[in-house]
Amino acid sequence: MGRKSKDNCKKFFDADKKKFEDRKNMIEELVVRNELYVPMKTKELAILLQVPKEERGELQAVLDDLVSEGRIGVSKKGKYGRPENTALIGIYEGTSRGFGFVSVEGREDDIFVKEADDGGAFHMDKVKVVITAEKRGDKRCEGKIVGIMEHQLHELVGTYQKNTNYGFVIPDNKKICCDIFVPKEKSMDAVSGHKVVVELTSYGGHGKNPEGYVKEIIGHINDPGTDVMSVVKAYDLPVDFPEGVMRAVRHIPENVSPEEYAGRKDLRALQTVTIDGEDAKDLDDAITLTEEDGIYHLGVHIADVSHYVTENSLIDKEAYRRGTSVYLVDRVIPMLPHKLSNGICSLNQGCDRLALSCLMDIDIKGNVVSHKICETVINVDRRMTYTNVKKILENEDLEVISEYSDFVDMFKRMENLAKILRTKRFKRGSVDFDFPETKIKLNEKGEPVEIMPYDRNTATRIIEDFMLIANETVAEDYFWQELPFLYRSHENPDPEKIRRLGTFINNFGYSIKIGDEIHPKELQKLLSKIEGSPEENLISRLTLRSMKRAQYTTECIGHFGLAAKYYCHFTSPIRRYPDLQIHRIIKENLHGGIKRKRIEHYNEILPETAKHTSMTERRADDAERDTDKLKMVQYMEKHIGETFDGVISGMTAWGIYVELPNTIEGMVSVVSLRDGFYVYDENHYEMVNETTGRTFKLGQRVRVVVSGCDRILRTIDFEILS
Repeated sequence: MGRKSKDNCKKFFDADKKKFEDRKNMIEELVVRNELYVPMKTKELAILLQVPKEERGELQAVLDDLVSEGRIGVSKKGKYGRPENTALIGIYEGTSRGFGFVSVEGREDDIFVKEADDGGAFHMDKVKVVITAEKRGDKRCEGKIVGIMEHQLHELVGTYQKNTNYGFVIPDNKKICCDIFVPKEKSMDAVSGHKVVVELTSYGGHGKNPEGYVKEIIGHINDPGTDVMSVVKAYDLPVDFPEGVMRAVRHIPENVSPEEYAGRKDLRALQTVTIDGEDAKDLDDAITLTEEDGIYHLGVHIADVSHYVTENSLIDKEAYRRGTSVYLVDRVIPMLPHKLSNGICSLNQGCDRLALSCLMDIDIKGNVVSHKICETVINVDRRMTYTNVKKILENEDLEVISEYSDFVDMFKRMENLAKILRTKRFKRGSVDFDFPETKIKLNEKGEPVEIMPYDRNTATRIIEDFMLIANETVAEDYFWQELPFLYRSHENPDPEKIRRLGTFINNFGYSIKIGDEIHPKELQKLLSKIEGSPEENLISRLTLRSMKRAQYTTECIGHFGLAAKYYCHFTSPIRRYPDLQIHRIIKENLHGGIKRKRIEHYNEILPETAKHTSMTERRADDAERDTDKLKMVQYMEKHIGETFDGVISGMTAWGIYVELPNTIEGMVSVVSLRDGFYVYDENHYEMVNETTGRTFKLGQRVRVVVSGCDRILRTIDFEILS
């Protein structure tokens, strides 16, 4: 083709492109700026604009392009209008890489938002977002933010960096990808390395950093306790109780008075124990167990916290605000003041205590043949630890057996009943993920000296099994009474995630039956098949990731993971507000029934209670995980340059996560692989070198060297050894 022909061709395409843009501008002018315009479908727009039938494909292309750019919006009915009128309302969450996601209540998947389409939104902003590309296969739904409705994050925690005339705060939250500018006169004379709370005065955008002022200096990053307190401040966890609450607590007695026994079932003569960790001080559950003619008489006795914490009292309002106790690596932030949680509400050995008990008669097949929920008074004979019960049942430690000789038969009955209950639960399909928890030991300075997996044992499983059966029994009872209640619900997994899991496990010769919905028994069978295999850890993790998160609801929709039709949280009112709330409902029902006016009251408050307590639970989990990460980073700082064996536990496009046997996880950057360009295959959970064919797979065992640690970012860097 000659030069003149090429020039003519270029002019043709340029003219065609210009024509397309002109049409887009014209339609945008009509849809967005014409006050007389009402939302229309493609066909109606074609008639209005007198577009011939043969050109309607071009019109649709113009409309699709405008929607993909967020310049116009399209409703569920296919009508085009102003983007803000068809926008969804959601919460924007940023990432360290600039892009973000908008979560919309009631919508299954988050909406992916490119950095160029974030509209200047800041992390946790309430925003309007329009869908620019629907989800297709593995490709996420995409959107564009067209309006910021509300800034919800007003202060944050970070590390101060001092310059000559100003400073910056590097946010601890990695989802905030920009530093906060702080004028010198608003720094409270903070120095580099100070952990600070900064109040935001401007949210920046379009290349300009957010601005703020230092509101509080927590301490220097190297000072003991500063790291954990930074997490406490970042999550806005309430630490000290208000003076009004502490005044109210002073009026609560130290001991139970005999007058309070009236109307209660007296169970003090029964052999009663608590079984908890060595460090536990808030003992909210005790067990009694006898056996007669093949029937086990199991009593699960729960501290009657609602006797002392009455509805709408100052203590109750503060407990609701907190939602849950928070168990951090070096401290506990309790839901209730210590005088209650460690005192009169704690089922301490040798003390008369008020309880709400679930008394169950269970046959040898694990069926609860009858039960009674009642107010009781109990007295714990022994405060047992998981360690000592394990020594009795697993290790047959003669010294410990001798010390607790009067209780050994009871513990053996407990072991037998727990096995019966567990077998029954597994038969119906309960999914049991046996991942070890992390146990971190600190010295007096708060420095980590040992990190190790904390596995479940016979004793922990006994208590777990007894609490589960009590929770199920109470939930079923109140479901059939058709009374307002709070349930612990776990929805069925997303079918798409299960399909992807099914495709992946086929590579290892495993399969699961997938219909419209999957039964938990299928996942349980899968976990049984892979037990002891090299791919067990890999497939277990992927199975867990395919499941949804449990939450509190007012509807009894069942618990998928437990394969339970009815489930609630009844057993921990000292540390969980939902348990305290349902105790009130139960006790009110025991005292003459719940009248219509009170039913209306509970129907009004319980939906918000469910939502709020689900949120506070997530907040506590995140804070606990962050403090563990802090201590893991500090621990691994002493091991830089050392090598460890690990397992690939996760993958992203930019790196490979490796978990060590002590549960510490670090990241191998793709850049650090140094042997060519790697591509992440999301469908097969593989990182593949396109040149050499070298492949890393989820679950693969690797040897790594610790190459670096960052306290500010809370990251551990590994490099894979050849």
